[in-house]
Amino acid sequence: MWLVYALGSAFFAGGMSILAKVGIRDTDSNLATALRTVVVAGFAWLMVFIVGSHRGIAGIDMKSIVFLVLSGFATGGSWLCYFYALKIGDVNKVIPVDKSSTILTMLLSFSLLGEGLTWISVAAMLLIGMGTYLMIEHKNTGPAKSKGYKWLIYAALAAVLASLTAILSKVGIMGVESNLGTAIRTVVVLVMAWLIVLLQGKQTEIKNISGRSWVFIVLSGFATGFSWLFFYRALQEGPVSVVVPIDKLGILVTIAFSCFVLRERLNKKPLIGLAMITAGTLSLLI
Repeated sequence: MWLVYALGSAFFAGGMSILAKVGIRDTDSNLATALRTVVVAGFAWLMVFIVGSHRGIAGIDMKSIVFLVLSGFATGGSWLCYFYALKIGDVNKVIPVDKSSTILTMLLSFSLLGEGLTWISVAAMLLIGMGTYLMIEHKNTGPAKSKGYKWLIYAALAAVLASLTAILSKVGIMGVESNLGTAIRTVVVLVMAWLIVLLQGKQTEIKNISGRSWVFIVLSGFATGFSWLFFYRALQEGPVSVVVPIDKLGILVTIAFSCFVLRERLNKKPLIGLAMITAGTLSLLI
């Protein structure tokens, strides 16, 4: 059943990236992240009370709390880097770099969680790595052209922090109901995101956000909420080294929308790269 949850997470994560890209076009990325997190937190806690998992709060041990909080900080850092990269870079290049966190996550799961390493896993990592390179190597276009490769630095940081998030979350939710674990992590992200907004004085820009941007920011928040609920349920039941790569298949949804909705061009080389990333990910299901 964890496979179904992982695929559901991939679908909503793919849609979230496009909704967020549209929502932050005319909005500060940190402020948009903080606003999205309000939606995610509200959605997450609503699910907690619907399924009744709030009754388990008192039974959470200190180890789980520590790792859930740490994973929340890692998530917050990853989001802030990711959405800034998404704001200044092309979707069809930022996403592959972010999804390359699959490789680091697999290496960490093998070394820290003791999950098995096979020749298929090694081949998958090579395919994903080479595919990512092909997707980001082509000439800059759109917003990324004027920003050079600044977007790449932030996308890479987002990928590293996303890898740490998966490992820390796996440990944190081992003895916690997945919906409750997700909600607790979201509170940490919410506090972190708004603290940064307040320190930067960006809260005054809320009144300048257009109605269209509000719609897409809120929708991206709901998409994130659904993605998280599916992802952490899958992570609780399945191996990290397989759940995370499947979740990253959301790149197919994102790239499709970036081409048809945002009119971002995808040439022959990045198409080959996308095929390699997909093949590497699907090989893990063998």
